Amino acid sequence: MCGLCGEITFDGSPASVEAIEAMTCAMVPRGPDAGGIVSRGSFAFGHRRLRIIDLSERGQQPMVDSELGITLVFNGCIYNHKELRAELETKGYRFFSTSDTEVVLKSWHAWGREAPRRFNGMFAFVVYERDTGRVAMGRDRLGIKPLYYSKTDKRVRFASTLPALVSAGDVDTALDPVGLALYMTFHAVVPPPHTILRGIRKLPAATLRVIEPDGTFKDEQYWDLSFKRSAEDLATSDSEWKDRVGAALRRAVDRRMIADVPVGVLLSGGVDSSLIVGLLAEAGQQHLKTFSIGFEAAHGEAGDEFIYSDIIAKHFGTDHTKIMIPTSDMLEALPQTIAAMSEPMVSYDNVGFYLLSREVAKHVKVVQSGQGADEVFAGYHWYPKLANSNHVLTDYKALFFDRGREKLASHINAAWMAEEDEPARLVEAHLSKDGAETPLDRALRIDTTVMLVDDPVKRVDNMTMAWGLEARVPFLDHELVELAARVPPEMKLKDEGKGVLKDVARDVIPSSVIDRPKGYFPVPALKYIDGPVLEMTRDALSSQAANDRGLFQPTYLDNLFSDPKSHITPLRGSELWQCALLELWLQSHNL
Repeated sequence: MCGLCGEITFDGSPASVEAIEAMTCAMVPRGPDAGGIVSRGSFAFGHRRLRIIDLSERGQQPMVDSELGITLVFNGCIYNHKELRAELETKGYRFFSTSDTEVVLKSWHAWGREAPRRFNGMFAFVVYERDTGRVAMGRDRLGIKPLYYSKTDKRVRFASTLPALVSAGDVDTALDPVGLALYMTFHAVVPPPHTILRGIRKLPAATLRVIEPDGTFKDEQYWDLSFKRSAEDLATSDSEWKDRVGAALRRAVDRRMIADVPVGVLLSGGVDSSLIVGLLAEAGQQHLKTFSIGFEAAHGEAGDEFIYSDIIAKHFGTDHTKIMIPTSDMLEALPQTIAAMSEPMVSYDNVGFYLLSREVAKHVKVVQSGQGADEVFAGYHWYPKLANSNHVLTDYKALFFDRGREKLASHINAAWMAEEDEPARLVEAHLSKDGAETPLDRALRIDTTVMLVDDPVKRVDNMTMAWGLEARVPFLDHELVELAARVPPEMKLKDEGKGVLKDVARDVIPSSVIDRPKGYFPVPALKYIDGPVLEMTRDALSSQAANDRGLFQPTYLDNLFSDPKSHITPLRGSELWQCALLELWLQSHNL
């Protein structure tokens, strides 16, 4: 896990090493172990390294293969790199390291644009071809690893984080009205290519972009998630589906133990993380390090789920660490948490992941996480409401949108309104395209390929990488996700959601964890906006910077502050926190 960056010029001028230095410095937390810069005329690449596979200097980046004429920067992990390496060796390729980075480089030389299809893993990479002058950049199928860029007529810059691009300068940092509309409407989800800033974009997941020396480029989407079911799928029994899902999940969990350093597990006490622990124990892992976090109770709501994580830790004999965070520590960490966000993210559990990662990084450099299971296996409370929908677009918007365009116009000032209703257009396009047979299939597809990428997955990446911690997500193994898409909707919805996954779990973990009420990452002090948190929001939204920006209508803010607890979105979020978080994020990056 690392941070990558670079610049390519199109007008004959040398790439800016100063810009690369600024970007690499901004990403030191992502790669605290080593750094490097390579500059050759029109291109310059930078990298910050977190040593996970091949701890030697031979795995250092940017990686240059003079014989093949390729320079590479890479972020992520290729879980099948040993198999690919063996195949490449049969083709005559010689290796100087045992890193997956070198496998990516030589895979590009061997297979070119077909290479990403061969990778099982999470990745973002950029390669420069010396002999053609072409640059190619790609992202993994489910967007687990980020890749941002800014483009002018003369050059393109790219980086693993948005703030890194800002730090290099020469970028339009004005707010993007479309990005703002998406943030305020789609529960802070801003899908690619947009970000909240006009001058910075992000490469979509499952996309390969090839850039010619003159700056022209072509994108190719190399993977798409299909929910179509074959005749064989329709004839498959429930028990067979359970066995198939179980086998695929076992492979996914096993793959994510590949490392030259110890691997732990983030154990929330929910079914998903508990199942990972159980499967690792089943496979023979002993003395597995597991970690749980909790917060002080507030307003009668518990701030931890230790009762369930304790059950799993005791049952499987893990080396378990419980981390209790006082409210004062959480409040103190909020500014750092917000600064660690590549984009503004409203979920209360950001600070939980941030503080958890801080403590976990003291013990291990790699963890597995249960993120993604709810989107892939229909675990959220809104899915049953969509199962038999006759108007899936209307029903999805009612469940997921924080506000419609008309309401948005009464909340933000007219100068910041986008010309078109981009959130509605985007959701309609995704829900109506071919490849999904039922209303639930269509909802799961947009949640897995759009919402998941730019909310939960981004949250895990940003908060873990703020402390040089690599998080791996077995529920987002693309082979498992493809299989899950074909599982009949009724099997996912049964047993109050994630039915087929719970069937797998019953053979592995205690039923008391499976049959518990569904939990979330509780942060009561943020959920209920009062006391110091309320004052923080008031200070941010009444500051001179906020007044100069003029995003929100004063009457709307007055209504929010008069009774914060009454202004709650359909997804149980605070409207006040949503507004304040955006302003706090902008101020944290001096925007």
